[in-house]
Amino acid sequence: MEKIDRLGWAAGICFVAYGRRIGIRVNTPEALELVLDRLPPGWKPAPSPVVEYLYSLHVGGAGQQPNLRRFHLLYAGAGRLSRTLELDQVLDVLESDLQLYVAEAARGRLFVHAGVVGWSGRAIVLPGRSLSGKSTLVAALVRAGATYYSDEYAVLDARGRVHPYPKPLSIRQETGGQPLKSPAEALGGFSGVKPLPVGLVAVTDYRPRARWQPRLLSPGQALLAL
Repeated sequence: MEKIDRLGWAAGICFVAYGRRIGIRVNTPEALELVLDRLPPGWKPAPSPVVEYLYSLHVGGAGQQPNLRRFHLLYAGAGRLSRTLELDQVLDVLESDLQLYVAEAARGRLFVHAGVVGWSGRAIVLPGRSLSGKSTLVAALVRAGATYYSDEYAVLDARGRVHPYPKPLSIRQETGGQPLKSPAEALGGFSGVKPLPVGLVAVTDYRPRARWQPRLLSPGQALLAL
């Protein structure tokens, strides 16, 4: 950790997300602006610089010599998470690891990997692994008039209500490349602001040319899927 501390840090931010105090330091003030767009929904500035988890982002880029580029480096504590020449890639790793840390360590909330929309005062929860089609289905439901809650996590409280986690939808393109980040408003919808009781847990995934033939699951099967 002492070696990382000596890399030289010019700016940083301390914030609270779901009861956890997190810090991110960067080697250029400009990099801090890029980091702000990757923070979890609902984050707030921390009243104290003392944090429980620290990220260190060292932005590289063009070196002093021609045709020489320096790597972008990302650390979580003393462990290196990423070493790459692509700035967007290291920022994606930061965002992903930050969301995972918050989901695993959140206080007073349970995070389930699922998409969520609101309909008629109830939450529709769509659990699924990555690439199962959660975001595509959530986007379609929002276009059809559902209220957007999340395409990444269902955030539940002790009463079983689902709270909004309104990060922009991450919609993968048919041509590949980086997913397109889209707010619910761009799809003609809007984001929910109040917690909702669960009305339906739909365990499904995308299958080309499949027919819609749902069947009722037992509470135990639904729980295992979650």
